[in-house]
Amino acid sequence: MPAKKNVLLIVVDQWRGLMLPKLGADYLKLPNIDRLSAEGVTFRNHFTQTVPCGPARASLLTSLYMMNHRAVQNTIPLDARFTNLAHELRRGGYDPALVGYTTTTPDPRKTAPNDPRFFVLGDIMEGFHSVGAFENRDAYFGWVASQGFKLPKNRDDVWLPQGTSPGGATAEPAVIPKELSDTAWFTERGLSYLHGRAGKPWFLHLGYYRPHPPFIAPAPYNAMYRPEDMPKVVRASSPAEEAKQNALLAHYVNEVKQASFFQDGKKLGSEMTEAEVAQMRATYCGLMSEIDDHLGRVFAYLKETGQWDDTLIIFTCDHGEQLGDHYLLGKIGYFDESYRIPMIIRDPRAEVNSSRGTIVENFTETIDTMPTILEWLGLEVPRQCDGRSLLPFVEKGAPADWRTEAHYEFDFRDVFYSRPETSLGLPMDKCSLAVVQDEAFKYVHFAALPPLLFDLKADPGQFVNRAADPAYAARLADYAAKMLDWRLGFADRTLTGYRATPNGLEVRAA
Repeated sequence: MPAKKNVLLIVVDQWRGLMLPKLGADYLKLPNIDRLSAEGVTFRNHFTQTVPCGPARASLLTSLYMMNHRAVQNTIPLDARFTNLAHELRRGGYDPALVGYTTTTPDPRKTAPNDPRFFVLGDIMEGFHSVGAFENRDAYFGWVASQGFKLPKNRDDVWLPQGTSPGGATAEPAVIPKELSDTAWFTERGLSYLHGRAGKPWFLHLGYYRPHPPFIAPAPYNAMYRPEDMPKVVRASSPAEEAKQNALLAHYVNEVKQASFFQDGKKLGSEMTEAEVAQMRATYCGLMSEIDDHLGRVFAYLKETGQWDDTLIIFTCDHGEQLGDHYLLGKIGYFDESYRIPMIIRDPRAEVNSSRGTIVENFTETIDTMPTILEWLGLEVPRQCDGRSLLPFVEKGAPADWRTEAHYEFDFRDVFYSRPETSLGLPMDKCSLAVVQDEAFKYVHFAALPPLLFDLKADPGQFVNRAADPAYAARLADYAAKMLDWRLGFADRTLTGYRATPNGLEVRAA
C-alpha cells in the first residue's frame, strides 16, 4: 500500500454501463477514461441496486441493498442508524470531501420538520464535508453569475438551445458556454480542493451531473457525434405493442414526458422518432466526452504533483438511462439499461500490474464499492455491509464463492413528480419489484403484479415474457427460489454478528 493513501471516487450520473470504449463502444471519444481502463480493471456486468438517484446513492454509500436501507425513492428519508462510507472514513482519520450530491433526505426522527432539507429533492449524506454542493444549484449558478454571465429569469433556461428549436432532441448547442458548464464547475471545485490538500492524504468524492438530462451539450460537444453513428434503439414495433408486456411499463410508456429530459420538451417520451432518439444519443455522448476532457485535467494534476501513483481511482455511476429503449426515458422500471452501470478501478500498487487492462465478466454490484475502498485503506468493513470488496479481482482474480447473479430493486410509489401508485391503483407498500438476473435468465418479481421471466439467450432485448409459458415453469420456480434465497441471506444483519455468552459479548465475523 502506498505511504500516502488517497482515494478519488468519481461518480457520474445516468451513464449507461456498456458505454465505454473498453467494452466495445468504439464510437465514443473518451481517451482519458479509456486510458484509465488500460491501467485498471473494468467490470462489464456491474449493476446498481436500485433507481433513481437517491436510493441508488444510498446503496453506493452504505453498501446496503434497498430492502435494507429503505430509502426507496427520492425524497424518502435514510434511517440515521446506518453507517456510511463517510462515517467509516472518519473513523480511519480521513475528512471525506464531496463535490456533487448524494440526494439524501435526513431521518425526520432526528431532524426538525422545518429543516430546509425537507423542501428539496435531497441533500448531502451525513459525514461528508461538502466542497462543492449541487443539491439546490445555488452555488453553481452563483459561480456562473460571478463570471459575468447574465442568468435568464428562469436560471435553468441556460440549458435551452441557442436559437430557435421545435423542442426536444437537438444538435444545437446550449445557451451556457462550455467554460461555464456544470461539468466545468464540478472540476474547478475538485481541483481547488486538491490544491488545498497538497502533501496530506485525502478522500474526494468527485461527482458530475452529466450525462443526466437536460440532454443538451455546450459547443463544441453538441456536434462531436453524428446521429447516424449511434446504436439503434431497442424497442417494439409501437408504444402500444411495448405496453402490452406489463402494467407498470404501460404506465411509463403513456406518462413519461420529454419535458423532464429537454428544457423545451413538449411531447411524450414514447413519441420520439428513431431520428430524434439518435440525435438525443449523439448529444448524450457529447456530454460524456465533456466529462472525459475535464477528467483529463484532474488526472494531469495528479500526475504533475506526484500523486497519480499514490491514489486509488474508482470511476462509477449511480444508475443508467433508458435513452429511448423500450420507448422509455430515464431510470425506471426493470430493464437493464437503467441498472447496468460503469465500474473501473485503478489501483496504483505495483503488485497488481498483471491485472491492468483486464475486463471482469462476473456480476458485481454498487454495494461492493464501499468495502473496496475501506479494504484498500486498511479499514474495517462494517458487518452492516451487504457488498464485498472488489480488490480480489484486481489482485488475483474472482473468489471461488463470488455471487452468480445480479440483484436490483425498484419502488414505484407516488412521489410529487411521478404517480404510478395512483395510476395502477396499488397500495403504497405493494409498489415494488425485485430482480434476479444471471447470464441466462432474468426474473422480475412484483409485490402486486404478475411476474416476468426473460430468456436472455433467446431474447436479449427482453420482449417476450415466459413466466406463464408451461415450458418455462421449472425455470420460473428456480429463479423464484433464487430470489427467496437472496432475500433471506441478506436480511438486515447489522447486529446479528453480536451475541451474549457466559463470558460476555462475543462478535462473530460473517
